[in-house]
Amino acid sequence: MTMQPHVRIYSVMFLFALALGGLLSRMPDLKTHLGVTDGQLGLTLIGMAIGSLISLTVSAPVIKRLGARWTAFLTIFGTAAVYALVPWLPTAPMVFGALFVAGLLAGALEINVNIEADKLEAQMGRRIMNRVHGMWSLGFFVTALLGAGIRQLGISIETHTGGLFVFVVVVGLVTFSGMTTAPERPDAHQGEHPVFAIPTIGLLPLCFIGIAAFLVEGAGVDWSTIYMRDVFGAEPFIGGLGLTLFTFFMAMTRLFIDPFVDTHGPRRVATTLLVIAAVGVALVWLAPFDYAALAGFGLMGMGCSAVYPLAVSAAAQRTDRPSAVNVAAIGQVTFVVFFLAPPLLGFISDHFGIRNSYLVCLPIVVLGLLAVPALAGRRAVGERAVAEPATPNG
Repeated sequence: MTMQPHVRIYSVMFLFALALGGLLSRMPDLKTHLGVTDGQLGLTLIGMAIGSLISLTVSAPVIKRLGARWTAFLTIFGTAAVYALVPWLPTAPMVFGALFVAGLLAGALEINVNIEADKLEAQMGRRIMNRVHGMWSLGFFVTALLGAGIRQLGISIETHTGGLFVFVVVVGLVTFSGMTTAPERPDAHQGEHPVFAIPTIGLLPLCFIGIAAFLVEGAGVDWSTIYMRDVFGAEPFIGGLGLTLFTFFMAMTRLFIDPFVDTHGPRRVATTLLVIAAVGVALVWLAPFDYAALAGFGLMGMGCSAVYPLAVSAAAQRTDRPSAVNVAAIGQVTFVVFFLAPPLLGFISDHFGIRNSYLVCLPIVVLGLLAVPALAGRRAVGERAVAEPATPNG
């Protein structure tokens, strides 16, 4: 099947989000099935965070040997299989173990996709990183909308996630078969990949920016359905609209924001988006009725949309280490936050209420705003970031 290389990368992110979002849209059902509290459910989901942390630390050399296509096959089909298995597992510890495996695969997928997107940007001479992550958001939007309707119809979580697994395998076999590893950037770092990808001091501000975005994203996708049910007693369809609106505005912003980044620069765009995210979080916290909360979730989705892709692009364009190492290092910190949000918010929800759990996002967003100067101003996509010399600490 004839398909442009960047379209194949789009499909990787779309299918991954479709499978993961299908499970996350059924969090209320999984919680009931396991018979756990919010805090216990959050601790169960932390398995993905631990697996991702390990994978993002050590998998870059393995991905280089496997290549883009085989990494895509392994990570997409593997994660979809795990998410389809989870509803059949009878206990929270077993779900934790399964999600740990999914986290290992998801971390490798994150490195693979971001590195290929960066190399294709250099090859094509235009930005695609936001659109790549936009396909993640589009996949979440589609699966959230489907999930709301499927829950309303009373279809079981086992049938739901199993059907998504079959769909992912069929589409993935078609779209990944012709995938090839993109050529390295002409000015890419030629050194060996270290075994462990650890953030350097120069990379830390980009990590803070990513952390702010991913905490807001985790709060939106993991807890919005439970928030709507517990705070407003929303029926399944209305409850699912929080996740649907979040992912819709995230997807649309990512898919169409690249021209604004080219015009105004990553720094201004990131600042604007983080302010919007803060407003959305505050609205969810204070919402007097369900439609105000839904608007807040929409603003949260828009606000955190392109912030992480901008940080990833900046990390990939640093010249102090191979791109895969810097992308893995920022992913190691920020991607894990996405999975740490469930236990953190669940703990706060158990002790202070689910409304107040969203307040934890605000100081982290402020930290992200303080780190925004680490992003570039206006710069052509082909230009590389100037990296400070490597320090003895990495």
